Amino acid sequence: MARPANSWKLSWSIFWTFCKISPVTFGGGYAMIPVIEREVVTRRKWLDEKEMTDVLSISGSAPGGIGVNAAIYTGYRLGQWRGALSALLGITLPAFLIVLALGIVFAQLRSIPKIEAAFAGIQSAIAALIVFAAYRLLRTAVFDIATLSVAAATALLLIFSPIHPLVLILGGMVAGILLIKMKERLGWRVKLEKDEASGKEEAPRTGRPAAYSSHDYFLGDGI
Repeated sequence: MARPANSWKLSWSIFWTFCKISPVTFGGGYAMIPVIEREVVTRRKWLDEKEMTDVLSISGSAPGGIGVNAAIYTGYRLGQWRGALSALLGITLPAFLIVLALGIVFAQLRSIPKIEAAFAGIQSAIAALIVFAAYRLLRTAVFDIATLSVAAATALLLIFSPIHPLVLILGGMVAGILLIKMKERLGWRVKLEKDEASGKEEAPRTGRPAAYSSHDYFLGDGI
């Protein structure tokens, strides 16, 4: 792995690398992963494929956005806390400045009828995207009567009761564990996913650039 010897030079390299990735990767989170892999593993060779796999595994299981988590953990592997801070600033600062600038512009233009109409259309599009995401999740998460019952009960409680969503999430975890234990005790077959779904939605990640598809391309490739 090629890493600059000087710690300040390394910190600057980490910051600048993630600073270039952040503003040109639309879609956030998971959309950043192929870009980070390509830059960190293929181009700069800071990490090898196995290390990058470990980074993605830990980033996906930790709270927060996987793109930011992957940047922070990559920075930590390269330069400890100084590297982690450099990666955090690099991945968040450009997006923050862009959103801040857009917010200032919107505050000045929000009373213009065309701007209001544009944001009304954006809200409708976002609602459609959320519904589509829920549909995709439903296809993979609900695969038998038990999971359908838990999903339906959760939706009803979320809509018609004052229970906090965090309580419902924890309740879903407990319900899932209890259902599996009950099925095992009764000798029933325990399934954790649809039989036909495995491998169809997304190919296993190998970290090799050859595995990238057209969906991995992003605006500003070659930075």
